[in-house]
Amino acid sequence: MEYGEVVHRRRMVRNYDPDRPVPDEVVDRLLGYAVHAPSAGFSQGWGFLVLEEPGDRQAFWTATTPEGMAETNWSQGMRRAPLIVVPHSNRDVYLERYAEPDKGWTDRLESHWPVPYWHIDAGFASLLMMLGAVDEGLGACFFGIMPASVPGYRKAFDVPDAYTPIGAITIGYRAKDRRSPSLRRGRRDVAEVTHRGRWGVGY
Repeated sequence: MEYGEVVHRRRMVRNYDPDRPVPDEVVDRLLGYAVHAPSAGFSQGWGFLVLEEPGDRQAFWTATTPEGMAETNWSQGMRRAPLIVVPHSNRDVYLERYAEPDKGWTDRLESHWPVPYWHIDAGFASLLMMLGAVDEGLGACFFGIMPASVPGYRKAFDVPDAYTPIGAITIGYRAKDRRSPSLRRGRRDVAEVTHRGRWGVGY
């Protein structure tokens, strides 16, 4: 599939065929795409929890689904996904990397960073997996894990404190899906969000 087609076909898929597992070789390719994401200082401070077994996936939903959400149509469709990948960021890897001689922030202060690149880089890796899923004929959806659910999630899967789940990605073969009502807002045009030379100068 051409890159432009992959980009235009990508959307959040919220319902999956539970009877079609993602082949092992495809899972390996998606994770291979993830580790080719850019990272500040080539720190690569990410970690990916891969959940394929039914019991593991059920444990994930039990730990992360807010009360009352399990019965919603959105949740039911997402729960049918045969694969869940949880991308994590590790701030400490970045602080240590930038204390090395070629970077030189020996005090390891987070305040040196204009934005938390550890989260951004894990997001880059997530998007590469999602685009790879489209190229493989799959659907995917990135969604958040609510802060109140994170301790239970950590306990369920022995996730070290140093790793922060930035969200989760369901992946699988698409089933009949309801398009998000948010799409009625329409996609903002390039000219609406682009400024040339200085802010306020149109595209």
